Amino acid sequence: MTDRELPEQYLDGYAEILSQVSTTGRRLTRDELASRRALGEQAAEAGHGLRALVSAHLAATRTAWPGSPGSADGALATVHQIIDAFAEGYERAQLLAVRQEEAARREFIDDLLYGRSDLGRLAERAERFGLRLSHAHAVAVAQGSAAYDEGDPVPRHVERALISRFGDRNVLLTTKDGRLLCIAPGHQEDVLAYFAEQAHVATDGGQVAIGRPQPGPGGVVQSYEEALGVLELAERLDLADPVLRAADLLVYPVLTRDRQAMADLVAGTLGPLTTARGGAQPLLDTLTAYFESGCVSAEAARRLTLSVRALTYRLERIHKLTGANPADPAHRYMLQTAVIGARLLAWPAKDL
Repeated sequence: MTDRELPEQYLDGYAEILSQVSTTGRRLTRDELASRRALGEQAAEAGHGLRALVSAHLAATRTAWPGSPGSADGALATVHQIIDAFAEGYERAQLLAVRQEEAARREFIDDLLYGRSDLGRLAERAERFGLRLSHAHAVAVAQGSAAYDEGDPVPRHVERALISRFGDRNVLLTTKDGRLLCIAPGHQEDVLAYFAEQAHVATDGGQVAIGRPQPGPGGVVQSYEEALGVLELAERLDLADPVLRAADLLVYPVLTRDRQAMADLVAGTLGPLTTARGGAQPLLDTLTAYFESGCVSAEAARRLTLSVRALTYRLERIHKLTGANPADPAHRYMLQTAVIGARLLAWPAKDL
């Protein structure tokens, strides 16, 4: 269809309506308005631009004007009504198309992250959204103090920043369960790092976890679950780093793989601390600070707002109750592993 032919299809009956309505001064009938809206919807569905269509209406108005009786004001009022109804239909069709696209995108993302669809079909649908699932992909998940939807200002700001920096690199930015997600090819570490930087700022200091690159159509859900696991781990261990990578924290899933064995270690090693005055928690906090400070008593005391003498007393008390000396390298590994296990299992707040 040429540009010359385009207006004729969507201006059907326009000159007649213009002549009749401008002559009598009446408003358009319900059927006339409905016909204009229907033509607007058809034009939008065909992919024509609204600017060109309005221009075509105005050109047709100039052509019909000499033969249109009635006042100029009446004719202009008629043109206003017709173009308004046409634009309403056009916008309605566009809104419906956007909603259908959003629904298809959301369905795809749900299937992708939950692995509920046939992998071959999933890979075909992924190309529509810029992903090639035959390659390895990694997922970064950002969690802030608020929950976010795709249309919110924060996700839009982060998406604009990524597009401005990298353009189209087969990257998908979306939201899931109130969190921001960035899915990128596994070799594009710079994209995920930049997303983490932007998301941390945009979410007012939110935390970002990055899963390891995983191959194939099922790799996205694996990397996504890894990133979620890292966020959960950060909450349990009070890890305050703004960006956490699953590849750097692989020891923790290993430690928790056998929960019963870890519970036995915590109970057997740290259980005697519950008999201390004030319970086990103060002494457990002492061990945590001591190990996190590299077993430097002065630094551990500073973190706990204690004197070095008070810290030394607590370490001696731990040695007496557990039989394990935190300052002895032979005992340190067992104690430190048990302390990590206690934090992962939320002990002593929760029973083992």
